[in-house]
Amino acid sequence: MPTDSPPDDATVPAGPAPIEVAAVGETMVVLCPAPGEPLEHAGQVAVSVGGAESNVAGYLARLGHRAAWVSRVGDDPFGRAVVRHVAATGVRVDHVSVDPTAPTGLYVKDPGPEGTAVHYYRAGSAASRMDPGTLAAPGLAGARVLHLSGITPVLSASCRELVEHAVADRPLAGALVSFDVNHRGRLWPAEQAADVLRDLADRSDLVFVGQDEAETLWGTADPAAVRRLLPGPETVVVKDGAVGATALRRDAEPVFVRAPLVAVVEPVGAGDAFAAGYLAGLLRGLDPVRRLRLGHLVAAQALTSSGDNAPVPPWAWFERLIDAPVEAWSPLDLTGALAAA
Repeated sequence: MPTDSPPDDATVPAGPAPIEVAAVGETMVVLCPAPGEPLEHAGQVAVSVGGAESNVAGYLARLGHRAAWVSRVGDDPFGRAVVRHVAATGVRVDHVSVDPTAPTGLYVKDPGPEGTAVHYYRAGSAASRMDPGTLAAPGLAGARVLHLSGITPVLSASCRELVEHAVADRPLAGALVSFDVNHRGRLWPAEQAADVLRDLADRSDLVFVGQDEAETLWGTADPAAVRRLLPGPETVVVKDGAVGATALRRDAEPVFVRAPLVAVVEPVGAGDAFAAGYLAGLLRGLDPVRRLRLGHLVAAQALTSSGDNAPVPPWAWFERLIDAPVEAWSPLDLTGALAAA
């Protein structure tokens, strides 16, 4: 099993520079009313695009990494909009196939006083027809990271086979397998998802999971207990929302980094941004503390944006903050600072 330091010298066919990260999963068209306006009273909706794995790829591309989104869309206006949007973030989309007989997925946001609810319309979508062969494309060879999430295995039996193939058979030789648990209760209840997601996570190399997810799925929110439940990965990163995140590496002391303060506009997509930041730190060879800091800083971009994939400041801005002394990081307040950046 690979460690959490992916190879940078893999042999690949001649041609364009090999991708660093292949992110596999469904991306959909998103319909969203004005902020704070409940869907049932909305007179208009904004049309955008969102998907956990393509969000990760988009942030990685903005941070200067070669990322590809691997998926399937319908031969319809929504599918073309999705591909165009993801490509515009700098992500390679040449591994996205078009299905002439199945639609592109759709989800709708419903803002409310207690947060934003999400309604899915994705049953039978083109992406639900992905299967293990999706990972056989020669252009994926040489990727340093294969990023997956716990959303994909619930889409269909063939999608579950795809993820199981990825973690068990390692079709991208030498690639680190990154798995974001990303439990979606509206797609499958915890009692159905718990064992499946634990098994897939435990066979991955790097796992991201929220403390709230761990509590819902496995009955514990304690990072050390989550690590004991997942002995297989080299690293398990447990996120505690606005509090911080803990990286628990095999045979090393846990590392906790507090999250900076931000003025939250929309929390959806922050977990994807955090994963992208952490992966960017890993690809750049940063130590665990700086990886976690970078995850928090990219997540802050998402938290202060109403979209699922926010712009990011220049790398020099991140570099200055991830290298800050501990006493400067601990009380870090980014309220107002992100707009200036």
